[in-house]
Amino acid sequence: MRATIRNPRHVRRAARRRKRQAGMTLVEIMIVMAIIALIAGAAGFALIPQFTKAKVKQTSADAKTIASAAEMYMSENDDCPSVDQLVSSKTLKQTANTKDAWGNDYAVECNEDGAVVRSSGPDEQMGTDDDIQ
Repeated sequence: MRATIRNPRHVRRAARRRKRQAGMTLVEIMIVMAIIALIAGAAGFALIPQFTKAKVKQTSADAKTIASAAEMYMSENDDCPSVDQLVSSKTLKQTANTKDAWGNDYAVECNEDGAVVRSSGPDEQMGTDDDIQ
């Protein structure tokens, strides 16, 4: 068997070619990062309104739970309760959400029809169009 002797120039050239192809260039990495940033931005743009809708739905459900507990309290007592009174009288579970999704207190209003529970909503201002009940 005959050993082939390679030209040292060819060996060096092949080594350089392998070395050049072994890693990624800075431009390639920046292009990949830009694509990832575009995808993340699009996902964020699509998901933020869904988070707001979820907060509104959760707050509405919690307000209905508190209203139901308030009506139960009113049937046993003659006054309009606050959320704290509902929790302390154990009419409302301590694990129930006593604040809306934005961290504000619920307002309990009583009338002859029953109890109405309101949240200030996303703008955190009572008496505006986005209030939740």
